[in-house]
Amino acid sequence: MTSTFDEDKQNKQLDDLRKQEEEQLVASLAESKYGMPYIDLYRLGIDNEALRTISHEDAMKMKVAPFKLFGKNIFIAVRSPSDDLLKKLKDEMERHNLAPAFYMASGASLQKVWDRYKELSMAESSQVGGIDISGEVLRDTAKKIEHLQDIEKLVREALEGNKIHKISRLLEIILAGAIAIQASDIHIEPEKDRGRLRLRLDGVLQDINFFGLDIYRLLNSRIKLLSGMKLTSTIAQDGRFNIMERIEEISIRTSLIPGAYGESVVMRILDPKSIQMPIEELGIEPYLFEIVKTEIAKPNGLILVTGPTGSGKTTTLYSFLRKIYSTEINIITIEDPVEYHLPGITQTQINLEKKYTFPEGLRSALRQDPDIIMVGEIRDGDTAEISVQSALTGHMVFSTLHTNNAAGVIPRLIDLGINPKILVSALSLSIAQRLVRKLCQFCKKKSEANEEETKNIKVVLDSIKEEGKDFSKYNIKPEGPFKIFSPVGCDKCNSIGYKGRIGIFEAIKTDEEIEKIIPSNPSEHEIKKVAHNQGILSMRQDGIVKILNGITSIEEVQSVVDLKEE
Repeated sequence: MTSTFDEDKQNKQLDDLRKQEEEQLVASLAESKYGMPYIDLYRLGIDNEALRTISHEDAMKMKVAPFKLFGKNIFIAVRSPSDDLLKKLKDEMERHNLAPAFYMASGASLQKVWDRYKELSMAESSQVGGIDISGEVLRDTAKKIEHLQDIEKLVREALEGNKIHKISRLLEIILAGAIAIQASDIHIEPEKDRGRLRLRLDGVLQDINFFGLDIYRLLNSRIKLLSGMKLTSTIAQDGRFNIMERIEEISIRTSLIPGAYGESVVMRILDPKSIQMPIEELGIEPYLFEIVKTEIAKPNGLILVTGPTGSGKTTTLYSFLRKIYSTEINIITIEDPVEYHLPGITQTQINLEKKYTFPEGLRSALRQDPDIIMVGEIRDGDTAEISVQSALTGHMVFSTLHTNNAAGVIPRLIDLGINPKILVSALSLSIAQRLVRKLCQFCKKKSEANEEETKNIKVVLDSIKEEGKDFSKYNIKPEGPFKIFSPVGCDKCNSIGYKGRIGIFEAIKTDEEIEKIIPSNPSEHEIKKVAHNQGILSMRQDGIVKILNGITSIEEVQSVVDLKEE
């Protein structure tokens, strides 16, 4: 039996093979020869708005294709990226007040975009930048969003909408919604047969929607484009993009990691408003607050804030800087990375490729005649050494350290190679903190503590009494029965029962008693014992005070500190 030769099928297979080879060649050249990201436009939707930035005639003449416009960012594919061509395009786009990003693409990819010009009616003339998510679209969408349920409803409507604009609209809703309800992170994750959207609100992830894997893949590509990532890469990547919200610039930091069913996308929202918390609203109890105010106003010393990742250390340090900022002092920060911009302060970012590390940044900062230096984190002996020396030579140094509590600061610094005798004079204050969610003031429910809760509360209150701390300062009574509050959930708090977060703190001041024991390389236990006489609440004591004052729940405090043992 002979098979019939199918010429059309054969030609199609040859065309597909040639296209595949061309794509591989362009991808290889883009990376190795031109150092540019490669893009395959066959896998992507093309924005009509982008096409209007370069005429059809000019696009074909220069062998370029504008394919995506987002805010003031224009994405352009080029066939042969010569310096002259890129400069010409850059100048032209900047005249339109656009920032270009260039990608290298095959002839077949460009042809796909050029074919779209034919479909585009220039009669529907639209101003360049008309789909600026950072302006009206974002604000209009945000007006419709008050609760998590509103985002869910709008996402559902967008998924049922017009296919061409579906992904753009979906991303607008997700971003506008997350910013409107003050979420800190957006999670878009693929599962076996669906995509999942979650928002982190007050430190806890909340499910919003599920959608098909086709939608997940299109969202993934769109986010990669926006964040300046490689579309074809399947390794972990980081990127970022900015949204202008009136006069504020909100940065979105994107992280992608590969998983079993595709790439997990996390977008961290760096909204300047979220970091602008006055020192008075951090949750520092009155007695410690007075100590902090005195210590941060001193001309020199080392103040360290400790706690795990996500415990609000950066917010605390920024609130210190804003409290003491004046035009008469020079403040320099060395951060990794600079997440929030503070007016009037010189902020620098470490860059390992350029060998600008924390120690190097500190050395450079000291040459700039600073009064106050903020070091993002003390990670090694060099940074610790220079921070301590700076504090001894007339500078005020703020930084963070990874320890479990305030008493762990001194042993940790000694472990990093700091001479205990020098540490005595440098270290002013060690603060440890955790974040707990605040109960919604509209729906929290009052009840009497059960036997187990009463026992835990009593143990902590007895320790406050034994250490001679004054109950009257904290608006609580040492004897039961104890009234505590629990979450319920209402319209005002997205039916969660909590709204906003507050810190629970402890601190150890380097007073005479502490100074005496530092040279003997004391253990955490010895430091705690001596520090009990300072009158500052420990984290578990501060937590119990906030529970009895109806600020948070016993479950929240138990999730961050052990109430049963000191």
